[in-house]
Amino acid sequence: MAEELSFPTGIGTSTPDTISLLGHDLAAELMGRVGFGELAFWLVAGRRPTPSEVRVFEAVLVALADHGFTPTAIAARLTYLSAPESLQGALAAGLLGGGSRFLGVTEDCGRFLAETLVDAGTERDYDKIALDAVRKARDEKRLIPGLGHPVHKEQDPRTPVLIAIAENEGLRGPHLRLFEAIGRVHPEVLGRRLPLNGAGVCGAALADLGLPTDLLRGFALLARAAGLLGHLAEERRRPLGMDIYRTVDRNAVYEP
Repeated sequence: MAEELSFPTGIGTSTPDTISLLGHDLAAELMGRVGFGELAFWLVAGRRPTPSEVRVFEAVLVALADHGFTPTAIAARLTYLSAPESLQGALAAGLLGGGSRFLGVTEDCGRFLAETLVDAGTERDYDKIALDAVRKARDEKRLIPGLGHPVHKEQDPRTPVLIAIAENEGLRGPHLRLFEAIGRVHPEVLGRRLPLNGAGVCGAALADLGLPTDLLRGFALLARAAGLLGHLAEERRRPLGMDIYRTVDRNAVYEP
């Protein structure tokens, strides 16, 4: 008698007549009753978020959805120019550009803050913890994730808003508090003031929601997928890809 195969999952299954997701009937219990942000949180965390958690989480998604003509958006538009029959390829091209300089900072910052808090043990003087962390990063010649922005030189407008939302919802936890402390103390170590950027504050907020730090980049990509789809929709209406390509190509200079 052949052994019966089994592939356990807590996500979803289906039968010829029903679809089950997270233990609920998708059609009867979730569609029209659960928002997409709430569902995304639930799928990863394995628990249904509170309304306050949903508000902070969705604020993060909005904050990360788009930031203009970033390399990710340009990559998506140029890929669409090359292969307009492959929307999925253009979207994927933009998402593949999410790394240590764009989007990936969300995860890098969340992980940095989480590891710093673990190293601090029971210490909860956030300015002291931050000062030690900044000094250590400087001595090791490492950049501090979440500090600085190529456009917003004084203040990233997203940062105070997200902190205020988290505070209002009772979710301004240790990661956000440490991130704010880094903003206060780093000038005395680095000798200059850098803004706390939006990607970093999003990582801190997501970590305070208890989401796994090694998955935080996934939420940044989830948010940016919406922005990239918007860029591709605009590329269809008002194409710029060919102009971008021609500008670079016609100004290329051969150097032996």
